[in-house]
Amino acid sequence: MMALSGALRAAGSRLRMGNSPSTSMGLSNAATMNKIQETISDNCVVIFSKTTCGYCKMAKKLFQDMNVNYTAVELDLYENGSQFQDILHQMTGGRTVPRVFINGAFIGGATDTQRLHQEGKLLPLVHQCQMRRAKNSDLPCSLP
Repeated sequence: MMALSGALRAAGSRLRMGNSPSTSMGLSNAATMNKIQETISDNCVVIFSKTTCGYCKMAKKLFQDMNVNYTAVELDLYENGSQFQDILHQMTGGRTVPRVFINGAFIGGATDTQRLHQEGKLLPLVHQCQMRRAKNSDLPCSLP
């Protein structure tokens, strides 16, 4: 649970952002966008978060309480976390965290996620993704 994807682990360091420029890792916006999209498409639940954010903790706890695995990308642990946040703003229309994605789709922040759960809509979204992935993993591999 909460494991970072290999691509994101390689993209950032475990240092806090501090005052370093968002492009200090040398990633272009296109490369950052690709890493974000790859993480979203490779995982059923992705939470772009910050370790000190109360709303982020609320969103993560919700999934933990439902025993749902998720990938947390802690933006404050990356030197280029601000750049990630800028790209997420372009993608979702908001810069605040958490930014929660399920099954490749942006569902909102912590209160949006909580509302979907209270309406009984959150777990079906997660199960839809898990079932699709299980079905796709049963398909035979094709060789090039």
